[in-house]
Amino acid sequence: MNTGILALGSYAPERVMTNHDFEKFLDTSDEWIVTRTGIRERRLAAEGEYTSHMAFRAVEDLVRRHGPSALEGVDLVIVATNTPDALFPATAALVQDRFGLNAGAYDLLAGCPGWGYAIAQAHALVKSGLARKVLAIGSETLSKILDFSDRSTAVLFGDGAGAAVIGPVPEGYGFRSFVLGADGSGGRELTLRCVAPCLPDGTPMGPYAYMNGREVFKFAVRVMNTATLEAIEKAGLKPEDIKYLIPHQANARIIEAARERLGLPPEQVWVNVDRYGNTSTASIPIALQEALDAGKIKNGDHILFVTFGAGLTWAASVLTWWQPD
Repeated sequence: MNTGILALGSYAPERVMTNHDFEKFLDTSDEWIVTRTGIRERRLAAEGEYTSHMAFRAVEDLVRRHGPSALEGVDLVIVATNTPDALFPATAALVQDRFGLNAGAYDLLAGCPGWGYAIAQAHALVKSGLARKVLAIGSETLSKILDFSDRSTAVLFGDGAGAAVIGPVPEGYGFRSFVLGADGSGGRELTLRCVAPCLPDGTPMGPYAYMNGREVFKFAVRVMNTATLEAIEKAGLKPEDIKYLIPHQANARIIEAARERLGLPPEQVWVNVDRYGNTSTASIPIALQEALDAGKIKNGDHILFVTFGAGLTWAASVLTWWQPD
């Protein structure tokens, strides 16, 4: 059985925060941020808006685009997030309840590649017969875990969500490969405390997200290269077969390095980091939805996803696109 994305939806909050807004209270500038990251603005959740709300809105958008029947047969909900409303109940269970689904539900925490891990699990569960369809969501309110006096993290992240229904697709279409990886030795480079004050090696953790930008940048450039090539090879394809690259939207320079390594022209890569910043697990589904809305992807196109993040972790996959007309 082949599996693919049957329906897709996304959401970004209304509030826009520009680089010039940061200039008012941080030692930074629009030029400094754009030069190093490519980010010009990002969306931030409202005061009482959290990850569950983002997920609800993304699923509502999915239903608006594809009709209520899009959720028929969904018997598992996975929410990939680094900012759940609570450790328990799972945000996925809140989604299950909100939409009245007769489904199991759990949250998945794997850093920014969380949605990449979620679609891999969804594929395996549907293919094995353990699920008919899976609702795989990436949802984040990263603004809730940032120290807005720390320019090394505050300017990088935004809030948003994307939702996809994973299920059977016709022969010749669907997911062709997955690459999932982790290097826990780099875990200390990107941290946020939960119940322990430090990592097993003694690295202290705080109540706000911490990132060693230089080390994470080097890691990202490396795995964006190796993971994409591995996913393409596992799919039985060559780089020139890839019609469109939908990368994790963390840094424009990292995306550009990956594009050049694959030999893809700029028009075959979707970039929206300038408008959303890094929305972590939500970045790829939001970007994919925009690329579809722009008419860039057609049935039969080979699409490459790649993402990296805390853990340190990474994920890449190749999908031969199909959706019913």
